[in-house]
Amino acid sequence: MSAILFGSISTLADTSELQRRAFNEAFASHGLDWDWSQDDYSAMLGSNGGAQRVADYAASRGQDVDSSAIHATKSEIFRKLLNDEDVEPRPGVVRTMERAKHEGYKLGLVTTTSTENVSALLAALQRKLNADAFDLVVDSSSVDQTKPDPASYLFALEELGEDASSAVAIEDNVGGVQAAANAGVTCVAFPNQNTSGGDFSAAAETVDALDADRIVELTRA
Repeated sequence: MSAILFGSISTLADTSELQRRAFNEAFASHGLDWDWSQDDYSAMLGSNGGAQRVADYAASRGQDVDSSAIHATKSEIFRKLLNDEDVEPRPGVVRTMERAKHEGYKLGLVTTTSTENVSALLAALQRKLNADAFDLVVDSSSVDQTKPDPASYLFALEELGEDASSAVAIEDNVGGVQAAANAGVTCVAFPNQNTSGGDFSAAAETVDALDADRIVELTRA
């Protein structure tokens, strides 16, 4: 058997601009005059971990902030935005998931965001995507290390009883692609609106829409 592993919530729906909006609203809520432009935010997405991103930005400005509290506020705002906005699956996602189940593949969502964020995204997509199709959902409660550490992928493979050589990961950011590569999993880079300028050389290929036939082909390569 083989496994197809979606590597973040933004591989299912492009939530990147909602994330940026949530950060900026959180900054205002905490009395900060920060405003991350799209260019600013894109430049920060080479690594994973929102709280660390806030801490690094504060340090660059010589400011002392409670990055964990700011990130917690950002996550609350993000979940509200997901509930309020009309979120759509990205091109090819539904077809790829349907093909995976039809072919008997195991299907996983392997992210290191919070359980609450994952639940909010899947709830927002419930009329357009079958969340029950996932055999496994990995989130921040599953592993301690964030990507590009391979822990989340190694955990997923062990839980699914699959070998890295027969799995394909789909990732939208450089850190995620590196995490899959570090775990020995073939990765398809599927950049989102704010990560398209990243270095995805560690991926087998980079696409702007998923091709279910091609994903299946890669699991057999």
